[in-house]
This record gives sequence, structure tokens and C-alpha cells, in this order.
Amino acid sequence: MSTPENRSQWQALADSIAINGSAFIAGEYVESQSKATFDCISPIDGKVLAKVASCDEADANIAVSNARATFESGVWANLPPVKRKQVMIRFADLLEEHVDELALLETLDMGKPIQYSRAVDVAGAARSIRWSGEAIDKIYDEIAPTAHNEIGMITREPVGVVAAIVPWNFPLLMACWKLGPALATGNSVVLKPSEKSPLTAIRMAELAIEAGIPKGVLNVLPGFGHTVGRALALHMDVDTLVFTGSTKIAKQLMVYAGESNMKRVWLEAGGKSPNIVFNDAPDLKKAAQAAACAIAFNQGEVCTAGSRLLVEAGVKDELIGLIAEELQAWQPGHPLDPNTTSGAVVDKQQLDNVLGYIQSGKDEGAALNFGGRQVMQDSGGVYVEPTIFSGVDNKMTIAREEIFGPVLSVITFDGMQQAIEIANDSIYGLAAGVWTADISKAHKTAKALRSGMVWINHYDGGDMTAPFGGYKQSGNGRDKSLHAFDKYTEIKATWIALD
Repeated sequence: MSTPENRSQWQALADSIAINGSAFIAGEYVESQSKATFDCISPIDGKVLAKVASCDEADANIAVSNARATFESGVWANLPPVKRKQVMIRFADLLEEHVDELALLETLDMGKPIQYSRAVDVAGAARSIRWSGEAIDKIYDEIAPTAHNEIGMITREPVGVVAAIVPWNFPLLMACWKLGPALATGNSVVLKPSEKSPLTAIRMAELAIEAGIPKGVLNVLPGFGHTVGRALALHMDVDTLVFTGSTKIAKQLMVYAGESNMKRVWLEAGGKSPNIVFNDAPDLKKAAQAAACAIAFNQGEVCTAGSRLLVEAGVKDELIGLIAEELQAWQPGHPLDPNTTSGAVVDKQQLDNVLGYIQSGKDEGAALNFGGRQVMQDSGGVYVEPTIFSGVDNKMTIAREEIFGPVLSVITFDGMQQAIEIANDSIYGLAAGVWTADISKAHKTAKALRSGMVWINHYDGGDMTAPFGGYKQSGNGRDKSLHAFDKYTEIKATWIALD
């Protein structure tokens, strides 16, 4: 079937698609042990998409037990790296072959525009799986420098059973950022997708089996964080827990790890990223385009969103005007329209959160320059305009807390030192942007920023070769790049006496 070309064709495909809401354990789709389900509701129009299995501790015990048995059997862990590579590449191929189906599930479930579900989420997920697969037979172990009568070997081994808890904003992509290196290194994985957007993870599990990943290596448990998520975090037979989501939940997962078996915990948490524009920015129009995209893309539901725009006083008014013009192209539309750039927020709870922050900005004295309203209410869905506040003080709530919506706070500064001080005055340290024509200023600013990623004269750059992660309460560990493999392997030292 050819890719739909318009909203009507995408809607026709949506009306015909079979949606599976089951858990996936040991290579089979199953009900939750309790038979409990929850409604998966589309934020596009408020309609129920499917009844989804609501897993809990009993399901976690079964899935972890199966994952452990599969790992210990060696059917995947002991497979030569080149063989695992071949399976991973086939897995990536299948994701690409099912791009329209997966993209549609992502859009219906989470509300993002279909053009980005195809070109960003599914395409990026396939790239992640393929890149990790390609890498695994090119990563060498080490030999220590020893005396002539000794050999010291430093080798890497899979950790065992990995529990992966992923967020609702990029459900398939975030899952594959973790599945890529976890599976490539030979681990078994229990994946818990967000209850707000579980559908692509459920469908992907079947494709993994078709690709040749043995049953029991990848298990998917839909459900809530306080039930099945908590059970996985506390499980005594989970070796490593990886997570992307809020800083609040990340902290709780660290507590659970300490209360259980001291499992390794790798966390990619929140952000309040500063996007710094100096008076000498080389292209103010380009900076405005990037700033608009940095706050409106994916409805602002992005951990790296450039939600704090730090602008040097000399260009503030011009830049705000240019961003307002750019945001006209980011007005919400129907997510199944291929021309839509901004869709629905994920659910009514998130809409209320965003509108609450907008009211907070008004109450605390910030100036509302653009947007700020709920729109498309007759659709039955949940949509909000991109919003600009100026006159924001870095102590205001909208400048301190992660909103996870299209709300931009404009903060004025004078000089590089003040920009750095404001940028670093945050509990977060995920990402930052710097706009200047002065190469020395660019380097000095980037070096001084307490952020895991810094982009110069653009925003949100990078690919699979560059690590993704932050400082401070934005978490620890890194996704993407070869650095990600550190999270899923143990380092073993073997010392041999030759005498």
C-alpha cells in the first residue's frame, strides 16, 4: 500500500487499522494477570482507541523471570556479535517497512503531526536500532600493559536483565534509543511504555520476533508507573534500570533501586534549556526560526525544548517580533493532515498543566506577547497555541519549572557573564543554544554552560554519533553514541599468570 497523501487517506487507514492493546511476554501477546485494562484515548478527538492491558507486579514477575531464563540460556547473549548485528539490521528494516502503520499509531496515540511521526520518530527509531547493530562487532575489548609473564584482559559482558521505562512524548524513538545498545550487547529487556502512549511499543515487539530476536529477549508491559513501573524498579532480579521522563520520577526510581538490589540506574530527566542570543548573532531571522521550532516542535513536549530564550537587550524587541511571525506557521492543526506542524498535547491532564503555567506567567507579572489559549475545542481533542512571554524574571515559575508545552519565556540579559549566570541558574542542565558571530565568545560561553549538550548558531543538532544527556537534575548516563553501551555492560578484569 502506498503512503497516504492527505488527511482523508490517513483517516481511512486509521479507520481500518487493527490496534493491539496486549502485553507481550516470552514472545506472545497476553492479557495482564489481573485481566485489568485501561482506555487508550486519542488526544486528537477524545475517542477511545483500544483497551490496553494494565500490568502490575504479577506481570513484572513473569516477564522478568522469562527475561532472566532467556538470558541465562545464552540463546541471544552468547550469539556472536556479527549474528546479533544481522538480526538488529533486519529489525530496523522491518520498522522502516511498517513506517506508515507505526507512524499512524504514534500520531493517534500521542497527537503529534503525522509528518513528524514518519520522518522523525519511526525513521529515527530504525536508525538507532541499525546503528547499534552495526556498532556491536566493531567494539573491541582491551589488553592491559603488563609484564612479559602476565596477561591482563579487560572485557565487557552484558549486564543481564534490563528494565526500560520510556516516556510518552517520543514513545518509539526513546524506546529504540535504549533497545539498540541494550539488545546489541546481548541483554534481555523488559520495556514499560508510558500508559499515555503504549501502542507502538506493543506493535514493535512482534516485529522484533519476526526479525529473529528470540522469544523472551524483548518483553513489553503496558501499565502505570505506580504499579508495573514501581514493580520493575524494586525487582530483585532486574540488573539495570534505564529511564527517560520527569526529574520527580527519576529521583523516586533511585530510591527504589537503593531499597532493592542496588541495580544500576541510568536516568534522562527534565530540562529547562537556555537558548542564548547575543547582539552579534550572525542571522537573527535564522535564530528566530530555530527558537520557534525549539519551543513549538512536538507541541513543546520535548525535554530539550528551548523554553528559556535569553536575549541580549539590543536585539530583544526585533527578535520577539520575528519569533511571533515564525510561530504563525506552528499553529495547531489536525495531526493526520500532512501539512500540520503542531498537533494535540498528549491528554487533558497535560493541557491543564500547560494552561496552568500560562496563567501563572500572567499572575507573576510576565507580559503575554503571543498565543496562550486553548484552541480547536470543537474537535473533542486537546490543543493549545504556542505562547510567548516577555519580561520574564528567571525566578518566575514559568522560568524555573519544566512546562512540557509550547510556552516560551523571554529573559533579557546584558553581556556574556550575565547570560551564563542566568543560564546556569537552574536545577537542570540538559541542553543550551548559543548564537554569536564571535568564535571566542561562542567557545567561552559553551565551556561555561553546565549543560550536557551545547549547540552553536543552531538548535537541537546531532545524530547517533553524539551522546545525548545532561548535567545536574537532568540526569546521568547518555543515550546515543558508543557511550550508551556503557550502561548495558559490565567491565571484567581477568589477570593471567603465565609462569
